[in-house]
Amino acid sequence: MKTFTLAAGLAVLATTALAADPVDGLWKTAPGDTGGYLHVTIAECGSAICGTIDTAFDADGNEQLEYENLGKQIIWDMIPEGGGSYDNGKIWAPDRDKTYNSKMTLDGQNELTVKGCVAGGLICRGQTWTRVQ
Repeated sequence: MKTFTLAAGLAVLATTALAADPVDGLWKTAPGDTGGYLHVTIAECGSAICGTIDTAFDADGNEQLEYENLGKQIIWDMIPEGGGSYDNGKIWAPDRDKTYNSKMTLDGQNELTVKGCVAGGLICRGQTWTRVQ
């Protein structure tokens, strides 16, 4: 019985590892208003996709170790729609301290188009992020 339980547990772990969402990974944002950019770790969080600020860089590409938003969530509640599309999420833009209703599209494996609009959809922004790993 112990062997069966162990085998079943390993099978579940293997299936979970193979079922990782294609957007999971480390992404480099486009430069913000100050010219700096971020590395954002995107991963599943429950049934949604979330992103957390991993590293910050200034306009010259120097890592900003004292960046006050390290570890903060930047993407949340993003729902996978299939075919590389994600919708109904939120994204926070630290350079403007605004939260937008957001959607994302995975273009191939290494580009992620991120778009967001403030409530009402009158003010929108978008960026193309590139995969770091």
